[in-house]
Amino acid sequence: MFVKYCLNFAYFASNLRPMSLVRAKKQLGQHFLTDKNIAEKIVNSLQLSESVHHVLEVGPGMGILSDFLFQQKAFETYLIDIDTESVAFLHKKYPEAGPRIISGDFLAYDFSTITEGQLGIIGNFPYNISSQILFKVLDNRQHVQQVVGMFQKEVAERCAAKAGSKEYGILSVFLQAYFTVEYLFTVKAGVFNPPPKVDSGVIMFKRKAIFPAMASEKSFYHIVKMAFGQRRKMLRNPLKPYFTSAQLEDPIFTKRAENLTFEDYAALTFKMHNP
Repeated sequence: MFVKYCLNFAYFASNLRPMSLVRAKKQLGQHFLTDKNIAEKIVNSLQLSESVHHVLEVGPGMGILSDFLFQQKAFETYLIDIDTESVAFLHKKYPEAGPRIISGDFLAYDFSTITEGQLGIIGNFPYNISSQILFKVLDNRQHVQQVVGMFQKEVAERCAAKAGSKEYGILSVFLQAYFTVEYLFTVKAGVFNPPPKVDSGVIMFKRKAIFPAMASEKSFYHIVKMAFGQRRKMLRNPLKPYFTSAQLEDPIFTKRAENLTFEDYAALTFKMHNP
């Protein structure tokens, strides 16, 4: 009887082995969320319009968010992960998902592969590529209606920061020009495996119906980057090469980079193109 029990246990254990934990890889910035209540709260933060029928989860790891996403009937869930071990794990965990589990790099992924329509994006995003993920979304904003994501707390706070605050910066201006950004809640480091060295913040941003008027998007990006390159100086210093002496007499150039809203920066593009 004891031998039979051991053989049965060994068989049971061998069948569990394919679903064993995925090893978190430092080079991929992986920290797996372990709190299901937080995972459910993140998924429930999605506020997609009825016209959005596809959601892409980035870096699903072992699927703690995916469990709740696949329960949703209002949209079809896709997963993308660059970690082949995670992808193999997810195929075993969700065999019915099939080609909706994508092995690939989100930063290089063509969203139109999923749909030509609108898309929602969600994820516990790797800290080491946070900015690249945000710029990917910005570059594809016509395709992305909403994002709910967990970032390093400092990055999340920067995204949602208002003009005049010390956290306000380039990302704040760029994102808020095209999206309504909301800081939702903080997630402590202890609910991850392995725990990161800092807390995380969950943010949600929805694409705006109307973008600010500007003479040139390229000029908008350039002015913002130049202004924050010397954020402690009055704007007339970093922006002097792009405006006439008469234009630099405008009181706006006595302000510092963090004191201007995205609307102010958009307005400056017209001045830049009409000396």
